[in-house]
Amino acid sequence: MLSVLFSTKCRNYPQPVFSKRLHDRILDYSVLAKNAGIEKCLNQYDIGKRISDRQLFRVRSSGIYTVENLKYSYPYLTDNSKDLLAEIAKRFKKKIEKEGFKGSKFFITSMTRTSEMLKGLGATNSNVSENSPHLNGNAFDISYARFSFVKLHVTECDKWYLKEALAEVIFQLRQEKKCWATYERKQGCFHVVSR
Repeated sequence: MLSVLFSTKCRNYPQPVFSKRLHDRILDYSVLAKNAGIEKCLNQYDIGKRISDRQLFRVRSSGIYTVENLKYSYPYLTDNSKDLLAEIAKRFKKKIEKEGFKGSKFFITSMTRTSEMLKGLGATNSNVSENSPHLNGNAFDISYARFSFVKLHVTECDKWYLKEALAEVIFQLRQEKKCWATYERKQGCFHVVSR
């Protein structure tokens, strides 16, 4: 990974704004998301059971995204959600390479949670919900505030472009009825739930 130098000189990208179009509300899809996922996990033991039963699968960092050290979730998703994440990554890579961002990555900041974890998370995250799809293993959060770059000079316009390119990819999958998605402004992430 190269050191990144920030520049004030910006390049204008021909990229429409898609982030504001990601506005699904948990209340509108929580029952459907629950049915598409696993039964809620109370604790780490339940997570282990779902892994043994092949209901949850490990998600590791790849050449297109990095799984952060997760404090309030486990790096596991349902098979369908893992496939959705792979599809987002594939389309994002293809889109950004056209603009000279080969090798750039996004960060996964949250995946499957337990009911136990929600208690600790509530103090730092106002979006915590007892109906969160994170409890059903079919939700993940992708940071739009941070990306890793292979470019030497990075501008605010570059960061804006990657955010909106990622939002466009997610929006297209939402239009294809493969996910629900929410632009979480306060948390700096796109909340994505497989259908």
